[in-house]
Amino acid sequence: MNSKVSNIVGIVLIGLIMFGFMFYQSRQYTKQAEAQYKLDSIARVERLMQMALDSAYNAEHGTETADVQVMSDPVARTVQYKDSLLTASRGTQGEIIKLENDLLAVEFNTKGAQPYSVMLKDYMKYDSTELYLIPAGHSRLGMQIYAGENINTNDFVFRVAEATDTTVVMRLPFSQGGYIEQRYSLSTGSYMVESEVSFVGLGDVIPRNVSAMDIDWTVNIPRLEKGYKNEKQYSKLDYYFSGEKKPEEIGRGRDASKNINSKVKWFAFQQQFFSAIMTSGDEFAGLDLGVKYFSEGDESNNLMNCEARARQEFRQDGGDVRIPFSFYFGPNDIYKLKSYGLKYDKIVPLGGSLVGWISRYVILPSFEFLGRFINSYGLIILIMTILIKLVVSPLTIKSYMSSAKMQVIKPEVDKLNEKYPDQKDAMKKQTAMMDLYKRAGINPMGGCLPMLLQFPILWAMFRFFPACIDLRQQSFLWAKDLSAYDSILDFGFNIPLYGDHISLFALLMALSMFIYSKMTISSQSKDPNMAAMTFMSVWMMPVMMLFICNNLSSALSYYYLLSNLITMLQTWIIKKWVVKPEKILAQIHSSSSKPAKKSKWQLRLEEAQRMQEQMAKNNKRR
Repeated sequence: MNSKVSNIVGIVLIGLIMFGFMFYQSRQYTKQAEAQYKLDSIARVERLMQMALDSAYNAEHGTETADVQVMSDPVARTVQYKDSLLTASRGTQGEIIKLENDLLAVEFNTKGAQPYSVMLKDYMKYDSTELYLIPAGHSRLGMQIYAGENINTNDFVFRVAEATDTTVVMRLPFSQGGYIEQRYSLSTGSYMVESEVSFVGLGDVIPRNVSAMDIDWTVNIPRLEKGYKNEKQYSKLDYYFSGEKKPEEIGRGRDASKNINSKVKWFAFQQQFFSAIMTSGDEFAGLDLGVKYFSEGDESNNLMNCEARARQEFRQDGGDVRIPFSFYFGPNDIYKLKSYGLKYDKIVPLGGSLVGWISRYVILPSFEFLGRFINSYGLIILIMTILIKLVVSPLTIKSYMSSAKMQVIKPEVDKLNEKYPDQKDAMKKQTAMMDLYKRAGINPMGGCLPMLLQFPILWAMFRFFPACIDLRQQSFLWAKDLSAYDSILDFGFNIPLYGDHISLFALLMALSMFIYSKMTISSQSKDPNMAAMTFMSVWMMPVMMLFICNNLSSALSYYYLLSNLITMLQTWIIKKWVVKPEKILAQIHSSSSKPAKKSKWQLRLEEAQRMQEQMAKNNKRR
């Protein structure tokens, strides 16, 4: 197999995989949009009903909620508990308390003693507004336990027992003198919020046979990036079993649910570049996860609704029960996630096995190293592309050499095509071709192996750029955000599979593919059997890649563009100064009169040819 064919085969395989993936995602998106429309209709009705209840409650009690940060429950007073203090707590309103450090600002609501909003200080949304990973009121965390009756902490307003710059402690008292305590603390320079829920003095309230409590956490994650499809595709839910090499995932870009009946260390609500991770000090005894994606036109600008229902062991040893938790609210930065030592960094989708190894231990360290000295990420990608080309050049030099030699022997190949025009002489033509290649010093398989060895690198880059948070909102040339698509023209309407805009990097990348294919295909023989392959290489693949990359990271299209240009330059240099046509022709002519040693492949080919001829003779006699 010559170099050109091997390159085409490699490009075709990558293109087909990408095109099939994008087609599948498009169909899934359509189904999700229809389902989400129904859900949105139901949600709107529920919101209207809730607004009516709120208005009725405010009118009855003369309260206003526009100027205070509270969460009210208009039907709270209709619920009665055996414990009078619980009934009183159910019927009041909560207040907002804030903890913040140099990285985070986290608000907590005393109603449910739960996170209320989370803002990341060092990052902005795509529209340059403050980045709220959890907008105000978009989180609902409740812990359910049997304490003589079923209670859910989300239904009650806790009393503030302590509030400092780094810690807030809230308590829910019981008539017998005990209480449930929820403690949160936030240290300087950390994205981790430490938490502990304690059941103090409730030995006579919570029966001895109670061995578990349930935790429900629901969060609406908003849209934070420019491209909806790209952001959705790289958002998902993760969960991790202690001792495993990496976490499991569900719902990458599509609605999904999962029931896990074994112990889980942590779970994550993961947006493309940011995550909310809840970790148990021990382990969750079981877990139900679910994610539903909002439509692109959602009025509230939400991306996905994430739900987790976890079972936590409740060990009563005759004293107070304290259960530690932690919450990570921060960026999907591999080095920051890795610093916590809980395998958080494995949620970043850099690929598995060989591709993941290349991304994590070759591309990422090189990228970070260059970033220390160069401010422009466009220049870093250029240098990275050149370095990668230099590293793999020993593997690709034979492929380029084979391509250049094929151009030299093109007249000889054309003569063989003219000599054996019929399909019945295909075996004879193949034998003659093999002999010609051998005399010219061309290995038919020389171009295949280098191309196959480059696949992991190409795929690693495909996974790396859309997941690299360092590229987020970094501009280069006309691209305002290298992690999202670039656009030089917005249509105002959507073209199926293509999008509502024109990405210049994607367009230039496809054009470079077309020019390179056009240049190299001219060096090949005019074999009619290659017509379909020629059409695929010159026309089909550039168009497919244009459609695929138009909505992907502009950094990815930019890298493929650079890779194509450098490949063209390398090929030109080899043809210009390395390969000497007169030397190859002289080698062919000098060896034409000498008997060449035949390889095992040629011997098998000749044997197959003889058998074919014998069968043809036998059929003719009959």
